[in-house]
Amino acid sequence: MKKFLISIFLSIFMIYPSFGENVKLGIIFGYTGPIESLTPDMAKASELAISEVNKSGKFMSGNTKIEGVRADSTCVDAAAATAAAERLVTSDKVNAIVGADCSGVTTAILQNVAMSNGVVMISPSATSPALSTLPDNGLFFRTAPSDARQGEIVAKMLIEKGLKKAAMTYTNNDYGKGLADSIKKNYQSMGGKITISASHEDGKADYGAEVSALAQAGGDILIVAGYLDQGGKGIIQGALDAGAFEKFFLPDGMIGDSLPKAIGPDLNGSIGSIPGTDSPGAKKFASLAKSNGFKAGPFSQESYDAAALIMLAMQSAKSTKSKDLKNHVMDVANAPGEKIYPGELSKGMSLLKQGKKIDYVGASAVELIGGGESAGSFREILIKGGKVTTAGYR
Repeated sequence: MKKFLISIFLSIFMIYPSFGENVKLGIIFGYTGPIESLTPDMAKASELAISEVNKSGKFMSGNTKIEGVRADSTCVDAAAATAAAERLVTSDKVNAIVGADCSGVTTAILQNVAMSNGVVMISPSATSPALSTLPDNGLFFRTAPSDARQGEIVAKMLIEKGLKKAAMTYTNNDYGKGLADSIKKNYQSMGGKITISASHEDGKADYGAEVSALAQAGGDILIVAGYLDQGGKGIIQGALDAGAFEKFFLPDGMIGDSLPKAIGPDLNGSIGSIPGTDSPGAKKFASLAKSNGFKAGPFSQESYDAAALIMLAMQSAKSTKSKDLKNHVMDVANAPGEKIYPGELSKGMSLLKQGKKIDYVGASAVELIGGGESAGSFREILIKGGKVTTAGYR
C-alpha cells in the first residue's frame, strides 16, 4: 500500500509542476509616456485575472500561485522597453509576458528579448500590421486586432457619414505609419481622398507648423492617428486654436477619458474607433471591473484576456514553461470546447485539468486567427457631452 501511494504521488508530481512553484507573469505597459492614462486599468485587468486564478486553487498542483510583475515599456522608447523586459526575464524570471502595449516597443521586446529567451508574449494593444508577419518562433500573440482591420473600419465610417475628403496626421512610429497606410489604402479604394498624410513627433511644445500644413491641404475632417496624452492631443488643440478643423476622427490610440477632459466641449461631435464588443463577456467583465475598483476602459478587456490565455495555456500544457504553453494558446482560445467567460477562470482550470476542451471567449470575444492574432470587433466612438460614448459596434 505504501508503494502504491508513493506511486500515485509521483505520478501527480510529474503531471503538474512542483507544489508551491513560484510562477510569474510580466505585465509590461507604458505606465509613463503617451498612453499613461490608459495603462493603470489595463494592468489592473491583467492582475484581476491572476487574482481570480489564484483564488480558485485549481491552477496546476493547487498550491501553485501566480504573481504579476509590472515593468514600464514607456510605449515609445525601444531601448528602455528592451531593458525593462530583459530585467523581467533575467532578474524577475517571469514565465511569460502580458504585453507590451505599443507596437514599436512590442516589436523591440519580441526581437531582442522574447525570441532569444524563448518567452511567450501576448499583447493586448500592439496593433501594427507588421506584427502579423514578423518572425516570432511561435511566441507572439495578441488579443487586439491588427490595424489592417481598423483601417477598413475607419474608411467605412467616414464614407458612410459622407466625409469624402480627409487630412491625416500620424505619430511617427510603427503604430502610426501602419495605421495611416491602412486607412489611406482602404479610404481611397472606397472613393475617399486623403488630402495630406503627414507624420508628427510626440513631445513637442508647439504643433503650429504641422497644423498649418494640414489646414492648407484641407478636408471634411482631420484623422489623428496618434496618442491621446501626447502629440495627438497637441495637434487637435492646435487645430482648434487656429480654426483649421472642427471635427476629428480618433483611432484607438486617441480614445480615453483624458482627451475630452483636456480639450473640452470643442471635441464634442468627433468620432472614432477602438477594439470592442457588446458580447456577454464584455458585460460580465465591466461588472467585475467595477466591483474591483477600476474602469473597463480601452484595452482593459484585451488585457484581462491576455493574462487569462497565458494561464489557461499553462494549465492545458501541464507546464508553466513558455516552450510548452506556446503550443496551447490557440487551442484554449478557439472552438471546440466549453465557452469560458470572465469570472469563469476557475471553471476553465477545472475542465482543462480533467482533460476537457475549452473555448475561451473572455471579455473581448477572443478568436485567434493566422499566427495568433485576434479576428477582432470594433466599437464606434462618439464624443458627446465631454465623454467617450458608444455609437455602435462592427
